[in-house]
Amino acid sequence: MTLDAPRTATSDVYFDPYDVGINADPYPTFRRLREEAPLYYNAKHDFYALSRFADVNRALVDHETFSSARGAIVELIKANIEIPPGTVIFEDPPIHDIHRKLLARMFTPRKVNALEPVIREFCAQCLDPLIGAERFDFVADLGAQMPMRVISALLGIPEDDQEMIRDHANAQLRTEAGQPMKTEGAGMAFGELFQTYIDWRAEHPSDDIMTELLNAEFVDETGTTRHLTRQELLTYLNVVAGAGNETTTRLIGWAGKVLADHPDQRRELVENPSLIPQAIEELLRFEPPAPHVARYVTRDVEFYGQTVSEGSVMMMLIGSAVRDHRQFPPDGDVFDIHREVRQHLAFSVGTHYCLGSALARLEGRVALEEIFKRFPEWDVDMANASLSPTSTVRGWESMPAVLK
Repeated sequence: MTLDAPRTATSDVYFDPYDVGINADPYPTFRRLREEAPLYYNAKHDFYALSRFADVNRALVDHETFSSARGAIVELIKANIEIPPGTVIFEDPPIHDIHRKLLARMFTPRKVNALEPVIREFCAQCLDPLIGAERFDFVADLGAQMPMRVISALLGIPEDDQEMIRDHANAQLRTEAGQPMKTEGAGMAFGELFQTYIDWRAEHPSDDIMTELLNAEFVDETGTTRHLTRQELLTYLNVVAGAGNETTTRLIGWAGKVLADHPDQRRELVENPSLIPQAIEELLRFEPPAPHVARYVTRDVEFYGQTVSEGSVMMMLIGSAVRDHRQFPPDGDVFDIHREVRQHLAFSVGTHYCLGSALARLEGRVALEEIFKRFPEWDVDMANASLSPTSTVRGWESMPAVLK
């Protein structure tokens, strides 16, 4: 095999998304992959991986060669299970574009911006009881609460059921430490939880996503004008509930950790909150909640003199791409809120660019503003912090802080 550096052919770098040790700090491995094996093959789990920004960016945009239709997780692609229609993140154009347009109606700038006072109020409800306390957990006390309440309010899920919905969505992403995701029945569990809410909303319409999707008319891929089927609706709600919780929860957890590690930059943000949006972009780049996605390779494709054959699984290492010094000079492994803002891939790119990205950014900004107002300084208690046991999302289950 010929790659772009002489030493690559004999590189002993090893990457395994299920390896707990690597997952604890994957960045040294990512750095080696970028330099020694920019096209990497893992024989144990039979997948290829791209690690440089330009390669990952190009592959994410090229949906014809790198298909999402069998899933975006190695285990799902290999299981070759039937993906329910409406699972927008696991679709390719043209059907993806039809389904995405329906969902895009829910995330217009007007609708997202109108949520700011709601998000601020949810943050206050989470944080105010902790004023005067010695400790605060960025995930348990805020990250796992506020995004769940915001997306539930958007969807129209009753307050009493919100935690159960969040836990169900999170459980679908969980893997046992060091183990691949179990895919048995994964195609059947989609959205059944929402059945009763749909029946209720059909009788009691409201100003929420569920009501809007129930009544939405669209032209499907056959040219037929129709409403969503019950199964499509269930799947949509499941996708939105899962995506709406996880990213922001992880972003808030990482904010607690990274800003504690960089107290001078944290102090700047406290003194000048107008820097917070830029800091959110740098946090997303520095610790992206979804460090990799996978695609099914639909035709032979060449990287660095080696052919990746049709039928292979390609993993795009977003967590590596966002640290690539070629895109983020001089050193992508440095956290810097003053870094020139350049495209990062934390919300993906192209067809599957995250529909909820504006909402996640808004939630992140408001969360930091409200935290700083109450708790401008903290140290993290790493002895009691725990990393989430999943191969698909990287972030903290708990990030306890000692308040100063």
